[in-house]
Amino acid sequence: MALEWLIEILKGIGRLFLHPVFYYLFFIAAVLGVSRVKRERRDFHVRAENAYFELRQLLPLGILIGLITSLISISAGLVIPMETILFTAAFTVLWSLTTKIRWMAPAYTLGFAFFATIFAIEQKWPLPSFLTSVSDQEQTVFPSIAVLLALLLIGEGILIFKNGRKGTSPKLIKSKRGQRVGIHEVKRIWLLPLFLIIPGEALQAPFEWWPVFSVGGGTYSIILVPFAVGFFQQVQGKLPTEAIKAVGKKVMVLGILVLLLSVSGYWYPLAAIAVVTIAIIGRELITLRQRMIEGNHPFYFSKRNNGVMILGIIPGSPASNMGLQVGELITKVNGVSVHDKNSLYEALLKNRAHCKLEVLDVNGQVRFAQRALYEGDHHELGILFVQDEVRRGSEAV
Repeated sequence: MALEWLIEILKGIGRLFLHPVFYYLFFIAAVLGVSRVKRERRDFHVRAENAYFELRQLLPLGILIGLITSLISISAGLVIPMETILFTAAFTVLWSLTTKIRWMAPAYTLGFAFFATIFAIEQKWPLPSFLTSVSDQEQTVFPSIAVLLALLLIGEGILIFKNGRKGTSPKLIKSKRGQRVGIHEVKRIWLLPLFLIIPGEALQAPFEWWPVFSVGGGTYSIILVPFAVGFFQQVQGKLPTEAIKAVGKKVMVLGILVLLLSVSGYWYPLAAIAVVTIAIIGRELITLRQRMIEGNHPFYFSKRNNGVMILGIIPGSPASNMGLQVGELITKVNGVSVHDKNSLYEALLKNRAHCKLEVLDVNGQVRFAQRALYEGDHHELGILFVQDEVRRGSEAV
């Protein structure tokens, strides 16, 4: 039995490469990377992370979370109808066309696919013949979808908490008063591959080679499904790491709450509808709440009289090697007090071979950072900050 399961899982992994969403998510990640680099060059005349950054974030952590979630879902005996998987893929593509990347999150793709499945069954849509009928399994199938959505929400929260805070992109905007200020933006897509059990010979009719096995008198298929996890957030009132971690925690809590509620669906099947609705509304409320909080805070990255606020650090630059962090305030350069780009340039020119900075860190503590400067160093120090020249934006120092 164990060998049979292993063989089916290996076959399921191979079928992942037949799923068009798998390739589509790579395309979306590439587009996000290119568009981010163009915007950063427009604002700062230099990019922070390269255009491949979003592609590098697409898979690693998602694979680990997907494996753990797969073990939980298979151990719990979750059976997901093929209709729901196809509707989820359709909504993933549909929501991406709106350019609202956050709508590609599980609450909006699998959540709407849940209701589309119910509607298709009730209306007796002429679905393709290879799709399985769930009319005899509604007592367990719909609660299983609710449980799966809860698990995906928890996975989304972990991805936001662990990965969303990495490589946030600095951006320049105008405040309501017309002043140039800085914010940080995260626009990211993750791929979360999940092994799922499909009831019946879901794909056996047109695809005779598809893996099918029997358990307890029932016939099932197993496939590896690529779920998308889209995330978008703008941070203006606090450090991006803190703000994004807070959202990740809230999404995880929502996922745990939905998971606890979804169990009730096995006793009261109609409860699954309420649970999925709570998941969708709850995820939307987290986003709206975050925007309201940000809107009520003053801009963290704005021009200061007592120093130069670090809005961004170019990876691999001298500033990065000196351990400078986003949100820190440079008060002195080579012993000279600085307050804007010009004074910072002038202080750097006092000693072209060495740079000593006095920095006020995010905790309000003074520390010193120094480094020898060499000809050809990438973009000099590699610091991005907000400056006065509105027409040309900000530049790397």
